[in-house]
Parts: sequence; C-alpha cells; structure tokens
Amino acid sequence: MDVLKNAVPLVLGLLTLSAESFSQTRDSIPGAAKDSVNISKRVVAYAADKFAITRPFNIEFTHVAPYNFSSERGGKSLPDSKVNSFSQAKVSANINFIKRKNWLLGATVGYRYTAAEAGLVSSVGGTVKTVDGDFHYLFSSVNFTFFSTLFNKRTIYTSSILVDGSEKYLERVKGMATGTMILKANQRTKMTAGILISIDPSAQSPIIPTFSYEHKFNNGLIADVVLPRSVYLRKPVFTNGRVSLGAEMDRTSFYLYNIDGTSQKYEYRQLDINSGLTYEHLIAKYFVFTAKTGMRITPSGRMFRKEDSFGSPVFKTTPDPTFYFNVGVSFNPFSLIGKKK
Repeated sequence: MDVLKNAVPLVLGLLTLSAESFSQTRDSIPGAAKDSVNISKRVVAYAADKFAITRPFNIEFTHVAPYNFSSERGGKSLPDSKVNSFSQAKVSANINFIKRKNWLLGATVGYRYTAAEAGLVSSVGGTVKTVDGDFHYLFSSVNFTFFSTLFNKRTIYTSSILVDGSEKYLERVKGMATGTMILKANQRTKMTAGILISIDPSAQSPIIPTFSYEHKFNNGLIADVVLPRSVYLRKPVFTNGRVSLGAEMDRTSFYLYNIDGTSQKYEYRQLDINSGLTYEHLIAKYFVFTAKTGMRITPSGRMFRKEDSFGSPVFKTTPDPTFYFNVGVSFNPFSLIGKKK
C-alpha cells in the first residue's frame, strides 16, 4: 500500500462536467411579451455567460504553489508530506449540432492533463521519497435541452448522458437531469432556481438545488451568484475588460491502476474552492482571455474503489491552502464582456 500512498495526493485542480445543461437557456421576458418558447438573444447571452462552464471552445493552464498535506489510510494518520509542484492543462469543446425553436441537441468533449511531484515522508524512519505522476482524464457527453413554461414561468429541462475515463479505459457512464425556472429577469436583476439530479452511484449528493442571482448596482458593480458553483462581485473596466472578486468551486477526478498489485481500479476525486481575483478581457469580439489568481482551499481529497462512492474512501488527503494561478482563452460568441446588457 506504499505505492497507493504515493500516487494519490499529487493532484488538485478543477472540473465540472457537462455544463451544457445550463449553457443555452434562462429566458427572462414575460410570456405576454413574446412566444413562450422563443429564447430572447439577451437571455441566451446571459445564460451562456453565467452557466457555460464548458464554453464552445476553451483552453487553460493552471499552476499551484508548493503545499503541505496531511493524509490517512484506514482511519490511521500518516506523516505530513509536501507537493513540490503541480501543473495542469485542460481543453474542452461544447457544440450544439441541432437547434430548433424549443429544443437543442449537442455534445461536450474534453481532455485534462495533470503533472505533479511530491516529497512523501515515510511512516518508518521519516525519510522523504520524491515521486511524480502524470494523469490523463477524458470526458464527453450528449446533451438535450428543452424550453417550456411552468406556472407561467420560463422553464428549461435538460438531460445528459456522460462518459469519462483515462487514456487506457472508458470507466463510467453516468446521467444528469436538471430543471430550471426563470423567476425574474430585467435590465437590473436576473434570478433563477432549479434542481440538478445526478444519476451516478459514486456521487455523494445525487440531488442538488441550484440558484442564480445577478444584480447591477448604480455604481457599476455587479453581484453575480451561481450556486452551488460561484459567488462574485464584478466590475467592468477599460473598454472590453471585467475584474471580479469572489470564489468558485471546482472538481478534479481521475483514475488509478495497478497501485496495489491487483487489478482493482480506483478513482481519486477532490473538490477545490478557488478564491481571489479574476480578470477577463474580450479579444476580437468573441475570444475571452482570462487570468485568475488567489488562494485555493481543498476541504478533502478522497480515493475510493471504482465500484464504491466518494463517501467510502480507502485514502483521504487534506491539503493546506495554497496560492494558484490560472490563464486561459475561450471562444464565447455570447460573451457579455464589453457589451451593454
């Protein structure tokens, strides 16, 4: 099990699969103003900017400063160790290939590469062993979105079939469904509420409520809340820029093989809270350059057998807070940066 200890605590990063379930919706104009399933351009832009975790095309790089972590296996604490380096590259694409008046059919694909090095302290003798690892994670989904009304409110229903795995194997087939109602939307305030259902035996919380709220103040500040994902206070700057202060939650997940001398497959999964500053700049109308920096807080990372769930780990890590930096470029034809909403 020493190899098991060595392989797991190397990674933290970010990922939320298949955001297409939010990415093209959120109508806001009262039904009397226009057809109940005709999505206004302004609301499509709002939805794409707020909910498209996977934009039409996105590439980004992340670097994390060295950090210490504690760990335990089988309820027994292990010596504190240190991750010396961590870097990550991620590419994703989100395409709608059939668009109709009241429904969309599309697909999401993505790849993430992670490289890390750690100095691990032995529980016998306190010697330090340097290990490194490279992890490849691939994901894709087919997404269906339907626009309708419920209680005279715009409502969007989505369903997704998701698959993920590594460069070696296809590992999981999962499902997700959402329902989101537009509660309010005008020039100053937009608000939605809904529910997300995850059809995944490994999920710790299969049902998650969702909520979004945006309000523009007279001084130009914008409160932007998308729960459970992010909370930001934003401010347009320059001609095509925007600076934001707040926090967002992301996830890393990857698979491990041959780590204990058996054919048992494991998954390592970790939630991260990234807090700090974000700067976005619109380039050539549709490309958005993004830079993020601040502190990363990871409540817990867990490794569990593939057939088990996140709530039944065989190995746990608790990284210390650390500094992170992220840069990326995305293609987003619905971007609201530099535009009047």
